[in-house]
Amino acid sequence: MSTKTTALPLTRRALLGGAAAGLALPAWSQFRVEIAGVGATRLPISISDFRDEPATGQPLAAIIRADLERSGQFSLVPGQSGLSETSTPAFAEWRSRAADALVAGSATRLADGRFDVRYRLWDVVKGQDIGSESLPVVAADLRLAAHKIADAIYQKLTGDRGVFATRLVYVNKAGPRYSLRVSDADGEGEQTVLASPEPIISPAWSPDGNELAYVSFETRKAVVWIQDLRTGKRRKVADFRGSNSAPAFSPNGQQLAVTLSRDGGSQLFMMNRDGSGVRRLTQSSAIDTEPVFAPDGASLYFVSDRGGAPQIYKMPVAGGGAERITFSGNYNISPSISPDGRTMAYITRVGGGSFKLCVMDLGSGQVQQVTDTNDDESPSFAPNGKLIVFATRSGGRDVLMTSTLDGKVKAKLATPTVADIREPAWGPFSQ
Repeated sequence: MSTKTTALPLTRRALLGGAAAGLALPAWSQFRVEIAGVGATRLPISISDFRDEPATGQPLAAIIRADLERSGQFSLVPGQSGLSETSTPAFAEWRSRAADALVAGSATRLADGRFDVRYRLWDVVKGQDIGSESLPVVAADLRLAAHKIADAIYQKLTGDRGVFATRLVYVNKAGPRYSLRVSDADGEGEQTVLASPEPIISPAWSPDGNELAYVSFETRKAVVWIQDLRTGKRRKVADFRGSNSAPAFSPNGQQLAVTLSRDGGSQLFMMNRDGSGVRRLTQSSAIDTEPVFAPDGASLYFVSDRGGAPQIYKMPVAGGGAERITFSGNYNISPSISPDGRTMAYITRVGGGSFKLCVMDLGSGQVQQVTDTNDDESPSFAPNGKLIVFATRSGGRDVLMTSTLDGKVKAKLATPTVADIREPAWGPFSQ
């Protein structure tokens, strides 16, 4: 198979350069990934350290290994030094090591200062070369290049698109300071989008990944803002009397569902992305909040206590009758719908004081609890629907975790700082 060359057209640093302008950037965090649990069936793969990768200053092969292991679909077989994409593997030896797939590569500094990162993927069982690629990248994008290689390997071996080159947004609370931060999907490469002494909550991605909607209390009341990550420019889109909260972009990015209390009580409203055309969707005496769109844009899932306790409901996007979705337990909140529309992740209260992450098959209504932690919140699906990121308590502070949908493989994304991290949202595929 011929080698494919891919140039990364826009650096991750440039993408967020405008957003971070004027802000004191934190030191690049060094997140620690802890894998817990064992998936039922995992493909054994060996990824040897890339030739000359120490010169790049980035552990390229280790990043790829961690990405694939975190997915829950791969187990790692120790690599071998000296291999590169030009090697001829001894397949019989690798089969004796129980490896089904093998990856090796190299990183070469180019005359213009960039690095040419190359890799090759082999099917050890068949003894076949099944793909190779060359990525010329600037030093700032070496981590992104490693994530893209992990995405390519994942897609080649599973048939599903990888999410390792996507991003997370979350709220960081350190002492009295709040900040809205964006990181790579493994928690590394963190950058500050907004810093404030007042709370920031409910971040939501636009479908193209270029904007974030969120609620900021910087004016001492809840106001919905939209911020462009490329330029850093932001605008108020909901600053009505009362509370303005829980923004969610429509799948086409042209509308925003929000919760407003301007007419008394918290009700669902729809508005255009510039804040115009506000119209009310629900007419209840209850608290209606946390709207999220179904992937087809035809309906909204939301939380309401109209039945006496918080439960998740579904209604047409134009408004009208609402159908109750959750029946197990008396407290179910924070719905997140998988990209294929078939699964809902949400938080349920168990035993009066524990909050657990659950997933529901929306076709059958079957529910599975996927965590054994007690303070889970804010689930959000990866754009390929194979993982969920959520916040929980661990070690006395709020941390982020990812989990497979069956809960068998979890990874904790933990900073060495004492900051609390909460309200994660998983961004879309890179454009």
